[in-house]
Amino acid sequence: MASSRVDPMTLSTVWHSLQSICREMRHVVDRTSQNYLIAQLHDISIGIWDGTGKTVAIPIGLSTQYLGGKLSVEYVLNKFKGNLHPGDVILVNDPYKGYCCHLPDWGFYRPIFYKGDLLFFTMCRAHQMDTGGSFPGGYFPNAYDIHAEGMCIPGIKVMEGDREREDVMELILNNVRWPQGVRIDNYAQIASLRVCEQRVTALLDKYGKETVQACLAEMFDRTERTVRNTIERIPDGTYYGEAATDDDGTELDVPVWVRCKLTVRGDTIEVDFAESDKQRKGYVNCVYNTTFSVTLSALFMFMDPALGEYHNEGSLRPVTILAPPGSVVNAQYPATVGASPVNMGHQIIESVVMAMSQAMPERAIACWGKRYGHYIFGTDPRTNERYVVTTFDMDGGAGAVRGFDGYEGATPIGTLGEVNKGNVEEVEMRFPWQCQRWEFAEDTCGAGKWRGAAGIHWQYENIGSDAGMATGSSDGERVRAAGALGGEPAPNSRAFLTRQGETTRINSHRLYQLKTGDVIHKISGGGAGVGEPAERDPELVRRDVINEFITIEKARDAYKVVIDPETLQIDREQTSKLRTASGAGK
Repeated sequence: MASSRVDPMTLSTVWHSLQSICREMRHVVDRTSQNYLIAQLHDISIGIWDGTGKTVAIPIGLSTQYLGGKLSVEYVLNKFKGNLHPGDVILVNDPYKGYCCHLPDWGFYRPIFYKGDLLFFTMCRAHQMDTGGSFPGGYFPNAYDIHAEGMCIPGIKVMEGDREREDVMELILNNVRWPQGVRIDNYAQIASLRVCEQRVTALLDKYGKETVQACLAEMFDRTERTVRNTIERIPDGTYYGEAATDDDGTELDVPVWVRCKLTVRGDTIEVDFAESDKQRKGYVNCVYNTTFSVTLSALFMFMDPALGEYHNEGSLRPVTILAPPGSVVNAQYPATVGASPVNMGHQIIESVVMAMSQAMPERAIACWGKRYGHYIFGTDPRTNERYVVTTFDMDGGAGAVRGFDGYEGATPIGTLGEVNKGNVEEVEMRFPWQCQRWEFAEDTCGAGKWRGAAGIHWQYENIGSDAGMATGSSDGERVRAAGALGGEPAPNSRAFLTRQGETTRINSHRLYQLKTGDVIHKISGGGAGVGEPAERDPELVRRDVINEFITIEKARDAYKVVIDPETLQIDREQTSKLRTASGAGK
């Protein structure tokens, strides 16, 4: 146990210094990387662990990239036992050997020594613009095995004593399609690790090793107590949730299910995924690290928001996560896993959110809009250079939370809003695609007493040459994001291709060939609702009609609110009759 004599001011300063260091690390990457996904959209995670792998500071990033970071740190410690030195940098992306989530997320780790002792590890993990594999961008349906998805990099030193291992880096960069761009991004990530080491060393110089370690032990214990106290307030019992992805990308139009049994006993939670589907041939499989990470993320959503900057090793101690080997939530080598952060990772979060909304209805959360992205790759005729682009611009917003409507414009549930949407000017400058439409789509909010955020109507034209498009990072065409406490699920998403005046439907988890002048339309489902729609304040319904989030017909059919189409005023008498007939308020 930590000493109770740690000075409160020192404790606060040390803890928040570590959080600030992580933010400075991301700032370094923001200012020096060139990859659109990293620099503009922030598909990046930063963290600090202690010298044994305990989670210290994780305020920045995507849960799938960093909450399981302790497993990767433990792997590095075991692999390089007795062979870690100041200035070393280890690169890992292998989901099976290195406890990563999928191949495009490259994690750089740096041990931090102080006066000869290994006290900390720092990590910067970010989504690269290419990892090799069959197609640009890193992962596509129908890969034969994980090796067809790209390079599998086990823990390997890319720097020793702050000297680059040029032969290793040359080998790695020779196997990606944009070696110079990836080199710049890698250097940006490595630079962020150096900044972390400098700041942590300065902190140790100021307060001393014993004081800093005592502060961490105290924070671990405090956070553990807080999390356990939260769990103790949940009625003991077993709660269920399930969610599915549209298909696995190989066996099309057959949903793949994750099923969660969440058991609360006193101050502990056990999350058991034993009833989930077996691992699939297609690329939606999760390795255990991903399941571990996103399950914790879903649980933390139900904790006090004030804990957001304090989660650490103590938060993990009361939770047990069971995922049987060979299942879609604990796939075994050599299963493909490219789409796992979205096409099963998000579903894991949804299943846990559904179960926790039953366990804690006072904090019920509806599921967010499904990820509805794609990869487009081709040659830009303005520069004669190849490009690859993915965005989160077409994804629906957040689900409602009891007491609050869903947050408009948020990226999908697995990002928890950490990843940005882009901007039209940046896209048109970087890529040969021209925006025709980008707006909230009517009647795409999941109805509820508190409604979900709207989906997006996204429309772009190919003004470049012929290109390819993989719709693998998409979902929600067959399955729907679930509501809570009687709230409606979000509507399904849909996409279309217009070529020479003819419009045809396109689907997720496919590969399409695009021509100059093609127009892609995507209309995504938004977030789901919380609570019975007929209990929503009629004035809020009217406001949504005025703002074109919902139509007059949706107001009447879902919310039982009658609005005059000429005056846009509420017909109180007809509304009362509809709501009485529906049983609202009983």
